Amino acid sequence: MALKDRILFTHDTWSLTIVRAFLALVIWPHGAQKLFGWFGGHGPAGFMDAFQMMSGLPGWLGWLVIIIEFVGAMCLLLGFWVRFWGLALIGLFAGIILTVHLPNGFFMNWSGNQSGEGFEYHLLIIGMAWALVVGGAGNLSVDQSMANQERKF
Repeated sequence: MALKDRILFTHDTWSLTIVRAFLALVIWPHGAQKLFGWFGGHGPAGFMDAFQMMSGLPGWLGWLVIIIEFVGAMCLLLGFWVRFWGLALIGLFAGIILTVHLPNGFFMNWSGNQSGEGFEYHLLIIGMAWALVVGGAGNLSVDQSMANQERKF
């Protein structure tokens, strides 16, 4: 099987479609906060300042975060290059855990007695993204349509 076929192949199932849609709906508003300042966000300038202060990483990586969360989430919703965007999310959220949330432990800060949030939410994102990397985009996806088109020729 050619690399292109491996990337586009998806199982004919609705479960992957549901995972893909909900993952996109959870991630996209975070990208919109960073890119446009929507949903109470601070826009690119505010995000870049906070990103560099919290992580100590270069600003270009902050733009990569925005692209993954905004463009990647839209592509997930459409089912376009799902394995690529799934891997990107896995890398992003593993990096978020390692650079920000690991010292705060596993659990979210429900009672307000920690210095920050734990990483349980991030593990859920990684798990959902990994399911898409393994299984593909599912039904109603651009990937499925492109894979089916390729088989006709």
